[in-house]
Amino acid sequence: MGTSHQDRNIPPPRSPWNEVFDDLWMGGHEYVDEKGELRDAVVTDEFDLVISLYKQPGHGPQKGKRHIVYQIPDGPLTPKQIARLRELAEWTGDRVRMGRKVLIRCHSGYNRSGLLTAQILIELHVNPHAAIELVRRARGRWALNNQIFVDYLLTGLDIAYLLTGLEAPSL
Repeated sequence: MGTSHQDRNIPPPRSPWNEVFDDLWMGGHEYVDEKGELRDAVVTDEFDLVISLYKQPGHGPQKGKRHIVYQIPDGPLTPKQIARLRELAEWTGDRVRMGRKVLIRCHSGYNRSGLLTAQILIELHVNPHAAIELVRRARGRWALNNQIFVDYLLTGLDIAYLLTGLEAPSL
């Protein structure tokens, strides 16, 4: 899976992860530190649950911590991928309501993690526009720069699931 920011001249984030909502964090696998050095964002025991939509060996979390890996592209998703994200968002929203500290991450912590984090916020009864704004305010202006993901959120994942499953009629 490619990285979105390199393809679009988007700078790496300035922090490994950011809190978007109480107990809900989003981030990536690398960031630029205060000296301008590219660093690995390695999770140890900071979170109760980590969901990785992109995975790189050696980036944690440590053994004993709940880690769900569901790799998806930073591009159009299949109906099956959309359905799985919707299920993950609902399940994770329940964990956030229980006071579990959750990290959603992808490569840079902009798009894939932004999509799932915003959908979790929607599950927590935040309207889609406000969810997108919370993600961008927390992670920075490059968060959710993938317009397809923004469209999924504004349309609703249930509708996006149905629409992506439609086939164009053959002529």
